[in-house]
Amino acid sequence: MAYTPIDKPSDYFNTALYTGNGTTNTTIAVGFQPDWVWLKKRSNADDHILSDAVRGAPKYLISNNLGAEATYAEGFKAFTSNGFTLGNANNTNQNGQTFVSWNWKAGTAVSGTTSGSGTGKAYSGSVNTDAGFSIIKYLGNGSAGHTIPHHLGAVVKMIILKRLDASSNWSTYHVGMGNGKSIPLNESEGATTSTSFWNDTTPTSSVFTVGSISNTNNNNSSIIAYSFADVKGYSKFGSYVGNGSTDGPFINLGFKPAYFMLKGVSSESWNITDDKRNVSNPSGYFLYANTTAAEYQAFTYSEMDFLSNGVKLRKSHEQMNTSGSEYVYMAFASNPFVTSTGIPGMAE
Repeated sequence: MAYTPIDKPSDYFNTALYTGNGTTNTTIAVGFQPDWVWLKKRSNADDHILSDAVRGAPKYLISNNLGAEATYAEGFKAFTSNGFTLGNANNTNQNGQTFVSWNWKAGTAVSGTTSGSGTGKAYSGSVNTDAGFSIIKYLGNGSAGHTIPHHLGAVVKMIILKRLDASSNWSTYHVGMGNGKSIPLNESEGATTSTSFWNDTTPTSSVFTVGSISNTNNNNSSIIAYSFADVKGYSKFGSYVGNGSTDGPFINLGFKPAYFMLKGVSSESWNITDDKRNVSNPSGYFLYANTTAAEYQAFTYSEMDFLSNGVKLRKSHEQMNTSGSEYVYMAFASNPFVTSTGIPGMAE
């Protein structure tokens, strides 16, 4: 069996940096047609803008607040065969400001009816089984035990989910916390323990299950779910325990990371770093999914090295390495440690 099915991760996930020009119909190249785009202004404070091909442009969500889905024609305008098109909005294309976009590929359309407890409801989505990523938009039914197909054919390890029609916290399932907890993407608070989020049910290779809480299953409300499965050599979702040392934990990913997001289970922000803003070790440029804050150069307290097979923490700060504290992460590769033919991965 091959070490990894993906020799070129940038065909499925890629980070793009750009400088805004304040002009409508500005095109940004990604390298493929993305299905989920997450944008953030780096140089000044502003909202995180999240758009996907299932809901369609110009609809967007904001990861740093609990607002409902919104539409703005001059924000995120369209998906293209090689990237996306922007309007002249300040939070996506302000003249002279620097931005980052994180981009994921799904691409295969799916639809059907949910099952489990309560009334079955319609869903639709876009899936990439090779990359272990799906976007599913479904209607809640208000009944605990409602099951939602994710179409990945592998056990889901992380779900980022948002109700679209009302103000409500984002909900996050992560294998590192288990099926009884959720952390809001829009907050720095710790995990909440409740059966209402995921019905105390671990996702399977075909479905994930939601409880009765309105965030994940309000009756007849549209809800979007971004689901991820581990793909060897390309993506990994796990946890680690901090040691409070400048010789911090090594997190074995099996690949050199292109993107790494982590969160303390009990507190702290969602820290996002990548290899396009951090072109050499140590990696110390961070953005926080739950705040509007500009990019922070955290070299004095939050450093890590991106290595050929994982991440090495180099500081003892509570954001990522308090002794005895648990952290969860999601990571995507720039290069697999070993290619599908058994050859050690090389930097592009």
